[in-house]
This record gives sequence, C-alpha cells and structure tokens, in this order.
Amino acid sequence: MSSDEKKCGSGVTRRGFMQIIGTGAVGASFVGVAMAARPKPAPPEKMIHAENTVKIRLHVNGAKREVLAEPRWNLLYVLREVMGLTGTKEGCSRGECGACTVLIDDIPRYACMTLAVEAEGRKITTVEGLMNGEQLGPVQTAFLEEDAYQCGYCTPGQIMSVEGLLRKNPDPGLEEIRTAVSGNLCRCGAYKNIFRAGKKAASLKTK
Repeated sequence: MSSDEKKCGSGVTRRGFMQIIGTGAVGASFVGVAMAARPKPAPPEKMIHAENTVKIRLHVNGAKREVLAEPRWNLLYVLREVMGLTGTKEGCSRGECGACTVLIDDIPRYACMTLAVEAEGRKITTVEGLMNGEQLGPVQTAFLEEDAYQCGYCTPGQIMSVEGLLRKNPDPGLEEIRTAVSGNLCRCGAYKNIFRAGKKAASLKTK
C-alpha cells in the first residue's frame, strides 16, 4: 500500500477495506486452508426443511432478519454462512483468539462461543456495521492510518473490541485499551500499532 493510500482515511471504500484486512493476506490464506479442512455443519439451504431447525429473529447492523437455524449453530456460523457477513473471522472456534469478536448490545463477545438463539432479540454489530455506506468508521480509519494490522486476519476482532471500549468509555487510557484487546490475539505482533490506533480512534470519534 502506498503512502497516499494510507492517508486516504475514510476515503477507502468498503471493498478496499475488506480486501486490506482479509483476502489478500498471506497469513490469512494459511488459516483459511486449515479451516477448510475442518468439518462444518451442513449448509443451511440443505437444512431448511429439516425438523430440527427453528426460526430466529436477529437484529444485525440495524436491520431485523429472520433466519432458519439449528439450535446448535453458533452466531459466527449464522453470520458468515447464513447471512454472508464474512467480515467476522473464524479462527480457533473455541474462544481463545478473538478473531470472531462482535458486539452484542454494545459489549464485545466471541461469536464462536455464542449460540445464535442466545442472540435473538439483541442488538448485534459486526465490523460491516461500523461503516457509513462505503465509508470507513472512525475505528476502522484509525487502524488503517496507524498500520494496525499485518496479515489482517485478526483485525476485524481487534476493531470490534476497540469499538466496544469506546462505546463504554470515549476517552480511554493506554492501559484500558490494552485490557480491551487482551482477548484478541495478533500472531503478527502488531500490538504497538493497535494500541496507537485505539487512541487515535478515540480522537476521531470525538470530532
């Protein structure tokens, strides 16, 4: 990425941002290969008439959606495979890496550890929901401008943790930012830039 691209801030399009944090990343591709080898539940379209599905109503990124899901499906699976919101990443699938962090009623939660039926009727926000149309939100802009990513795979979860903190405390200190993202692993070790992005995001949100 050129220096001009880094400085464009909220001028980056939604497609460009999602490419930055996911599809072009070498590290993410290795994780994707590993995840592809793992068994997954049957695709929802094959289960739509099955007796063990239930209709649930989810409030995601300001929109109300009705979906058919098995009670055993976690929120991560429903967001990605049923709703197509692939900004939320699947990492460890056992609540250890934080790649799948979303906000539920403005509180960061691991989507892989939350059943979709548990989230019914609650306000869910994913990384896509932080954008204003095609324009990046303040936290996304801060991460971009401060180079707070390398492979980009953990970036959506990191962003959601910082967003959750700023909704609770608009002006956090460094230690509070460190604590907020302590449940999000960055295997590339970009923590210094992530902390700096957290401080910048706070200032952007107040403008």
